[in-house]
Amino acid sequence: MDIVIATGNKGKLKEFKQMLGDKFEHVYSVTELGLDCDVEETGKTFEENALLKARHVKNQTDLCVLADDSGLEVKALNGQPGIYSARYAGEHASDKDNREKLFAALKGVSDREARFVSVVAFISHDEKVFFGKGETKGKIMTEEEGQNGFGYDVMFFSDELKKSFGVASAEEKNSVSHRAKAIKNLLEKI
Repeated sequence: MDIVIATGNKGKLKEFKQMLGDKFEHVYSVTELGLDCDVEETGKTFEENALLKARHVKNQTDLCVLADDSGLEVKALNGQPGIYSARYAGEHASDKDNREKLFAALKGVSDREARFVSVVAFISHDEKVFFGKGETKGKIMTEEEGQNGFGYDVMFFSDELKKSFGVASAEEKNSVSHRAKAIKNLLEKI
């Protein structure tokens, strides 16, 4: 069975290919197939946004489609940036811009508890929809550490790994990450 990953994010695509490579015959990116994955994320939840992306790509292909919506939820900020994680500092903000805004929002805050959340939406050949959800807990550090990963990884200290995702290897991160747990949860259902 072949699958297309509905994302333009190179970091997410790399992780999905690593996690799904032995589960599907071919794991394609939208770019490889010339598909458009640019859809406005108008949902109010991770589930709604993941499904919006999956349906948008599914309308262009007969392959199975997987999309995710994920984000960082910080307890002291009432769960923000949440579904707005990728555009926390603005619509076209860089990862660095988002991290700087988060550091500023947490200046002087001692409770830095946080979690990454991922919801994956899978649409099968015959249009059946399945969801998988995963989360990983940790805290936001006071400064960046490492250069691995993407997004907020260099500022997130993983409770399970006892180190920053920014210094963790891809294998280490994928063993505990929110995305890996969401994929595991999904594969149990499909």
